[in-house]
Amino acid sequence: MKKISVIGAGAWGTTLSILLAQKGHSVTLWAYEKELAAQMKERRENRVFLPGFQLSENMNITADAAKAGEADLYLFVVPSKFLATIAARFKKVIAKGAAVAVASKGIEENTLRLPLQILADELKAGDLAVLSGPNLSAEIARGMPAASVAASTDQAAARSLQECLMTERFRVYVNRDPLGVQLGGALKNVIAIAAGVADGLELGNNAKAALMIRGIAEITRLGTAMGADPMTFAGLSGMGDLITTCGSKLSRNHFVGEQLAKGRKLSQVLAGMQNVAEGVTTAQAALALGKKHGVELPLVNEVCQVLYLGKDPALSITDLMTRSATSE
Repeated sequence: MKKISVIGAGAWGTTLSILLAQKGHSVTLWAYEKELAAQMKERRENRVFLPGFQLSENMNITADAAKAGEADLYLFVVPSKFLATIAARFKKVIAKGAAVAVASKGIEENTLRLPLQILADELKAGDLAVLSGPNLSAEIARGMPAASVAASTDQAAARSLQECLMTERFRVYVNRDPLGVQLGGALKNVIAIAAGVADGLELGNNAKAALMIRGIAEITRLGTAMGADPMTFAGLSGMGDLITTCGSKLSRNHFVGEQLAKGRKLSQVLAGMQNVAEGVTTAQAALALGKKHGVELPLVNEVCQVLYLGKDPALSITDLMTRSATSE
């Protein structure tokens, strides 16, 4: 069993902490907000981001980065737009020789960096691993079966993360394509917004299936252009995550799209959400990556127009359906 510091007390960070503690690891959960850390310590529950789930008494909870030190593994689970800042805070805290992994899904908007690149730059660390897959926090915290992917260019790092997390209810596979795994986890959030629009407009199952398949085609085109293995996008961190995020009412990104289809403004939708919908910021970063690598992303483009230019979602659907005929 290992000493593990989970950096980030959102829904997913809290869920992973519960999972790791249940396996017998010594877990420290670090929260950015001092008030949240104090509440969790007192009530043994994250009532803000993951209400209804008990935090074990032997789980350490803190808002002090220094108290999250001396771990065997540091697992970063913070929104991608805050990852660089938080990583810089922990640079002097992380024990020499400790493993570092990330479970964040997104693309840094201004730099277009993926989570592993952010950590590599900020921590000057190597042998990093990423965890990604079709993982809805509430279901996993409830003990429902799920699977995920631990990816790294260093297979020892991937296997170490696999061993830390794998239980009889949470299956973890290793993968050699961290670039593809990260892109799948980030870009599916954008497609999930489009799926939410389709559901909000009550367009039916045929339209949603077509949207998802064309979505994975866009993800694969961009990923391949960037050097990822196209087969990665047919796996858990690609199609698997896309199916879950596009189809579940628990998905934050699906919720955003659904609400926009019902006529609400983006600012209104986001103001009422506790958790971060990564697809909102990832959409613009994805479009920028498409332009950089010469890849056409019609779905991503329409999502950006709905999110940031106020385009009528119904008109976006029409524009997608009336594009010039092409081959699959």
